[in-house]
Amino acid sequence: MEDKNTSVPAAVKQRKVKGKVVIDIQRCKGCELCTDACKEHALSLSSTINNKGYRYIIANNDLCTGCVNCALVCPDAVITVYRTKPQKKPVELKGEEVKQIIKDAFSTELRSS
Repeated sequence: MEDKNTSVPAAVKQRKVKGKVVIDIQRCKGCELCTDACKEHALSLSSTINNKGYRYIIANNDLCTGCVNCALVCPDAVITVYRTKPQKKPVELKGEEVKQIIKDAFSTELRSS
């Protein structure tokens, strides 16, 4: 039986807001309340243990939306979530394309006057 938290969607969809989950793994007890609260399945239980002997939670920040549900349900408050906006890709325009855009905008402005 496959665990729902270990499966990763085939394609990571582009989101307006992304998140970054930071977990204090030495204080995490691996209760998995956060994995149940995460609708994006960005959290999973590690295969290794921390200093206290618990399997801790690890995050896949590519899937995180920054909803903070995991931090809200964590009984030990070991999860911090940061929200970030993805960077826009720069648009490259050639000289003639810029001239045409300016010409179109200028002619539209003249018609409306």
